Amino acid sequence: MKRAAPGSRVVLPSGLISAIDAAVGRRGRSRFILQAAERELKRLAQAKALRAAAGSWADQDHSELRKGSAAWVNRIRSEGKRRLARVTRKR
Repeated sequence: MKRAAPGSRVVLPSGLISAIDAAVGRRGRSRFILQAAERELKRLAQAKALRAAAGSWADQDHSELRKGSAAWVNRIRSEGKRRLARVTRKR
């Protein structure tokens, strides 16, 4: 964890600080806040990427999923089982 520049300060409500301290202890406060901020930044980046990708999927481009993704997964799995049976018979 990189240390913040000396003098950096974030003001939080006292009730929030008390709740954080109760959960992770006073010595764990900075690490907890850092991890929470990093998680939120990652979530925001993922949400932005999802919004940017909206509309990029076209059902007509994926005819193999016409009967639903579960049917496609089952078909793929059964192909593997059939192939394994065929290969082991040849031995």
